[in-house]
Amino acid sequence: MRRTRDVFLTSIGEWRKTVKLAYYGSDCAPTIGAERYAQAIRGHWSIENRQHYVRDVSLGEDRSRIRHNPGIFARMRSFALNILRSSGVTNIAEALYDNALSFDRILSCVGVI
Repeated sequence: MRRTRDVFLTSIGEWRKTVKLAYYGSDCAPTIGAERYAQAIRGHWSIENRQHYVRDVSLGEDRSRIRHNPGIFARMRSFALNILRSSGVTNIAEALYDNALSFDRILSCVGVI
């Protein structure tokens, strides 16, 4: 897949078009067409934007200094996101702030109280 994008070069102070070539592997038949392949690729990036970006930005996963069993904490972060999303939360950063102020509020999300 060939991607064209505009990149701002701060060294010269102007926008330039760049072309990037990306390769994707698939077990789909080549007869499904370019539209279906494009949908599958966009679907992959929606996972990146919905899950990993939130974990990196709101939960600070990339800044984490945990060296022993980091997978356990990654699962706990995913668990927290799943609880918030199943409760209908759309703004994760705001929900994290609100729930940090009230322990009873997060327990009500899970249905404990």
